[in-house]
Formats: sequence, C-alpha cells, structure tokens
Amino acid sequence: MAKITYSEQTFENNKDESVLECLARHGVELPSSCRAGVCQTCMVRATEGTAPPADAQAGLKPQLQKQGYFLACICKPEQDLSFVNPDDSALPQVAATVVSKTRFNDNIIRLRLKPESELDFQPGQFLNIHREDGLARSYSIASLPQEGYLELHVESVENGKMSNWLHNQVAMGGKINIDGPHGDCFYIDDKPEQNLLLIGTGTGLAPLWGIIRDALSKGHKGEIHLFHGSHSTDKIYLVDELKQLAKLHSNFFYTPCISGQDNQGYTAGRANEVALSEIPKLDGYRVYLCGHPEMVSSTKKKTFLAGASMNDIHADAFTLSNS
Repeated sequence: MAKITYSEQTFENNKDESVLECLARHGVELPSSCRAGVCQTCMVRATEGTAPPADAQAGLKPQLQKQGYFLACICKPEQDLSFVNPDDSALPQVAATVVSKTRFNDNIIRLRLKPESELDFQPGQFLNIHREDGLARSYSIASLPQEGYLELHVESVENGKMSNWLHNQVAMGGKINIDGPHGDCFYIDDKPEQNLLLIGTGTGLAPLWGIIRDALSKGHKGEIHLFHGSHSTDKIYLVDELKQLAKLHSNFFYTPCISGQDNQGYTAGRANEVALSEIPKLDGYRVYLCGHPEMVSSTKKKTFLAGASMNDIHADAFTLSNS
C-alpha cells in the first residue's frame, strides 16, 4: 500500500484508489472538476525524489511532465509519492500573435490570439497574459477550440497598466506571452438534459459566451438561461449576436439587464436579482456566475439556497486591477 504526502500530512493510499479520492477520504480537498483527467484542474507537482506514474501525466505537455506535474484524479500510485500544489509562475509560457483586434464599444475590445503551439482549452477557462516587465493579468477564453484562435474580452480600466497596454499599444501582428489554460468554469456534456443558468456582469460575459456556444454546439437539450447585466449600457455588448442565437435555438433564453436609471429598453434591475426573480427554484440546475466579486459571492449563496447543488455552481469572480 503506497503512502502519499501532501501539505505535511501523510496518508495510506488504498489499492485502486486515486490520489484525489484518498485525500477526500481524509477530509482534504483539492480543486477538481471532471475527475476524468480532462480539465486538469487537479494538477499537482511531485516533489524531488519521487515520480508519479506515467499514466497520471496523460494529456499534459512534455514541459509539465518533465517537471513532475500529474493529475491527482487519475493517479493511482504503486509506490510512495510526495507532492505539492503547482506553482503557476513556473508554468511554461507560449508566444501568441494578435490576429484580430476590434471594439465592442468604447470600453471593451475583442482580442483574438493565435498561439505558436497548440493550446488545449475549454471555453470559459482563463489564461494569463505576461508583459516583459513581469506584469501579468488573467483573462477568460470566449472562443471555441474549433475556431482556431483564443478570444479575450478586455475592459479598459482607469489607470490599468495591462488593460490600457492591450487597448492602446498592442497592435495587429504583435506578440504576447501567455500561459494556461486554468480554471474549472466550463461546460461538461455529462447531463445534456440539465437546465443551465448563467449570470454575468461586464466582461464576465466572455466565459459565458464561450460556455453557451460550446453547450449548444454539443447538442445541449436543457434550457439555457443567460442574464447579463451592468449599471450602464457601456458594458453591455454582443446583444445582437445573443438575440440571434436565441432565435436559432429554442432552448436558449437571453436577458440583458441595466441596473441604472437609463436602461434604454433593457430589463431594469441587477442581473442576479432579475434571474432569481424569474427562476426562483433552481433544483437540478447547473449555475455559472462570472463577473463582479460581490455579485458572484452573494449569488453563489442565493443560488444554493434556491436549490442548486454546490457541486453544480461554478463561479469565476473578476477582480479589476488598476496596476
């Protein structure tokens, strides 16, 4: 029976039990999602002197394999194994070319990147952009893998060094260093009949735009409800595209919301409040929450109280930085 050591604790790992299952059995939680070696959310790194089984590194890039990274959900060690949480700063960076840069409005741009090496991702995950001066920021992926590029939605933040650099200095054909993907806020096609509720504010729409189109492209049959909101119309975008998507798919419903006084024909109110008013019972729903941290935090609790299982609530809080 192999022993595993994590966070200065050692446990006996039962035969045919994954590392993730062993930790859970002892009350230790690792981030996880698919539990099938696909999403890579449970990736950890073996410490020096131990090596994970080769099959526990399936799907990882060679650079990560050489550094001892492996997936806890599919790792069933036959010998003692010590590991730690991955150091994201050590993940390999990839150069990407800016192939398209357009404006949704005065505040938000659509940036499309073509990485120099293939990047396996799920729509809704995020990547990190790195500048040469060491500054790094995270942006959600709004595109589908089959589209052949990475689409990011970047809001201009007052005094924001990264967002203003991307808005004003990065040009078509320019190179950007990225790493990723990261995160578990994405669609899984294990329950095609399940109803989905998606609530976003501002550029929290980016991952939701990817998740919705991914679900529809995979034939999702349950209802898909999107509530996108902002205080003013300058952060509401993709309205025509989403309305068209709703016309094409009878199971997709779109509600843009404005909480300020000048709602210009949009639904009045905060997106999360409108959503929970229209869909007060969420038993059996899968929920995605993206955008302002306070909205995400409070709505996560409210959707749970409305009946959604905590395992079916996926949250991605956007923290805007002015540095």
